[in-house]
Parts: sequence; C-alpha cells; structure tokens
Amino acid sequence: MKWIVFACLIGIGVYVFVRLLGRLSLNVWTGAVASGLGFALVALAVFISFRVLNCPDLTVDGSFPLGAAIAASMIVSGMNPYIALPIAVLAGGFAGVVTALITTRLHIHSLLASILTTTALFTINLRIMGRSNIPLLNTNTIVRPFIGEFRTFIETFGGASLSKLATSLFMILYVGTLVLLIKLIFDWFMRTDLGLSMRAMGDNPQMIRSLGKSTNMMVIIGLAISNGLASLSGAIYAQFQGFADINMGTGIIIAGLAAVILGETIFRPKTIAAASTAVIIGMILYRLVIAAALSVALPLPGGLIVRVGPQDIKLATALLVVGVLAITHLRKRESIEK
Repeated sequence: MKWIVFACLIGIGVYVFVRLLGRLSLNVWTGAVASGLGFALVALAVFISFRVLNCPDLTVDGSFPLGAAIAASMIVSGMNPYIALPIAVLAGGFAGVVTALITTRLHIHSLLASILTTTALFTINLRIMGRSNIPLLNTNTIVRPFIGEFRTFIETFGGASLSKLATSLFMILYVGTLVLLIKLIFDWFMRTDLGLSMRAMGDNPQMIRSLGKSTNMMVIIGLAISNGLASLSGAIYAQFQGFADINMGTGIIIAGLAAVILGETIFRPKTIAAASTAVIIGMILYRLVIAAALSVALPLPGGLIVRVGPQDIKLATALLVVGVLAITHLRKRESIEK
C-alpha cells in the first residue's frame, strides 16, 4: 500500500512538471533560483538553531526584516550600501543574543523567548524605518552600479530576449558568490574547537558541561551567528527587491525550516559541509516548488480548473513541510524495522 501511495505521488509530480514545462517562462525559473539564493542564508540560520544547537528559534522572523530595515534606512539617508551589510549582521546578532539571554538567564523556553524578541523587533523595525515601507528603486544599492552594464553585456551576446533575465541572472551570480563565501566560512568555523563544541552541545549538553564548558555561552554564540546571517539575508534581499517592508519577515521561519527539511531529506548529508550545501539547495528547490505551484492549473471533470493563488502559498508550504516530514518518518521506521 505504501509503495502505491509513493507511485501515485511521483506520477502526479511528473504530470504537473510536464504541464509546467510549456507554461512557465525561463524568467520564472531564473527568478525562483535568484529568490532561493536570496533566502539561502535564512536556511543556514535555521539549520544552526534547529540542527546544530537543537534550540528552536523563531527570532529570524524579526531579524530578517531588521536587516532590511537597517539597510533601507541607511541607503535612503545617503550612506554607502555596503556599510549597511556588517551593521545589519551586528544588529541581527544582538537580537539573537537577546533571545539567548532570555533563554539561558531567565530559563524561559527558547520558543517563547524568540516570540518575545520577535514581537519587540516589530516595533523596533518600525521605529528604524519610520514607516511601514521604504522603496529603493532610485537609490544607490549594491546592485545599481553593475546591473546596467551587466544588462548591456547580456544583450550584446544573448539578444533582447535574454536581457530580460539580466536582473535574475545578476542576482544568481552576485548573491550566489556571497552565499558560497559565507558557506565556506561557516564550514571552516564548524571545524574549529568552538564549532565542534557547539555541535557536540546540540547532541549532548551533559557531556559539554562535564568537560567544563558553558552550554549557555554556546547558545548565545550560536543564536548570534544564526540571526546575524538572517539579518544579512534581509539586507541583501531588500536591495535586490528594491524595497523594505515591515511584514517581509512574516513566516520566513517556515520557509527556512522547509528548506532544511527538503535538503536533508533529499541529500541525506553526512558531514557539516554537505549539510550546509543541502540546506542552501533545499531553499532553491523550495522557491522552485512555490513558483511551479503558482502556475499549476489542473483540469477536473466538469470543466473545473484548480489553481494555486498567492493566498494559498502558506497552506501549500505547510502541506509541503508535513509531506516531507511524513516521508522522513516512514524512512526512519523502515530502517528500524530492518
């Protein structure tokens, strides 16, 4: 019965994919990949808190728009857009430290502590921005000095049709390089003594305490790094999107969790380097699935057509996460039975 269910799911997936090949333009696919890379650091942030530290943290819902708010506010004030990136990292790291201190010093569960911090960050972000939305279309962002020349280069070699993809292709190259650099630094850090201690703390806190190391300090450092990455992602994403919005971080934790689960389920990484790669690819796959879902139009008997609209994305994401978790559970049960 189980294999019949899997076969049906695979058949439905193949049918939908074939129908989408002729319906979706290349711009949709490249845009989804670019968006996935823009959110890749969020996936890495969620991986740190949920997998490395084993400390569920929802602060990224507030630290992601925090980075966007800081970047947008600094840019419209005439400051260098590159200076906004390290400041966003520091601000996000501070938000993670606040959550960690509430957890470790006040002995409040990390979920509740992160909810409290995220709630406070909503007001803080609004104060930083001064309004609910800041447009960046005619400002000096990290994209603006290069995108014109890149579009001309693409048009010279690929024609006018390919130049329409210039923004997405530039984001893939630019943000992809940043994400790769940060991933390599993260992989190196996880092999240091401190990184190994953090990984061991997530698996066995008692052992770390017996070695005379502070688990509280591990949580503080880990959540600072996690939310610093999420805030950096927000600062970068806002500049590529051309705006910062107070609500742009709502539900971002679910996207990050979906990316982590997708990456781990599909690739089954055995090393920390493979795991970081898997969650980044998982975020790209997640955005591709969302882009495909928005273009699904399945005909039903009676002339009815089922479509997925933007209002259905949260439900689709939840169903995707539940489905992947169910598959993971079945795999674990199979391995135990064997």
